Amino acid sequence: MNTTLKNKYDSIIFDLDGTLWDSSSNVVLAWQAAKEQVDYIKEDFTKPMIHSITGMTYKAIFETLLPYLNEEQREEFKTIAGKNELEILYEKGGELYIGLEEALKYLSAKYKLFIVSNCQSGYIEVFFKISGLEHYFLGHQCYGTKSLPKADNIKDIVNDHNLQAPIYVGDTMGDYTAATKAGIPFIFADYGFGVVKEDQVATISGLEDLVDIL
Repeated sequence: MNTTLKNKYDSIIFDLDGTLWDSSSNVVLAWQAAKEQVDYIKEDFTKPMIHSITGMTYKAIFETLLPYLNEEQREEFKTIAGKNELEILYEKGGELYIGLEEALKYLSAKYKLFIVSNCQSGYIEVFFKISGLEHYFLGHQCYGTKSLPKADNIKDIVNDHNLQAPIYVGDTMGDYTAATKAGIPFIFADYGFGVVKEDQVATISGLEDLVDIL
């Protein structure tokens, strides 16, 4: 692996879904349960469908997947689906990627670690509860807190914690775009749900690669 990134950064900001864990199987269960609570959803939810919208804001997700709903229906379903999601994930969790804790233990000794995700409020807290890994992170921010774009939330983390040389790790073009807008370099996790073909400073195929290059 390329080692030119060592000692260049003071902090790492992670995306969550597709980067640290995969909760899509249980998100499908949650949204299917929500479908049964209303009478206006036409389709079943699937893992490929969930993967296709990973990285979008919670509002944009349902605008994209359910364009035929009116605003009142979409807001109602979003609320029901979000509640079910947190409850089911709190019970069943998600799949932590291989080597996650080992990587975080190593990286946290050298860098300040953070999470910025486009998820709803409470989702990162569920990840912490299920994984037991909160102690490795110094802070987090999500779309649900202020309804701000990911780039703004990245900037908040950078400013609030006085980060001088941060880098963002994510798995989608949305992550790359947000990091670029926030003015920080990007590492692409190609084991996740998206594709980024150019301008990332590195591409990793597993968390062990992140340990190797940083």
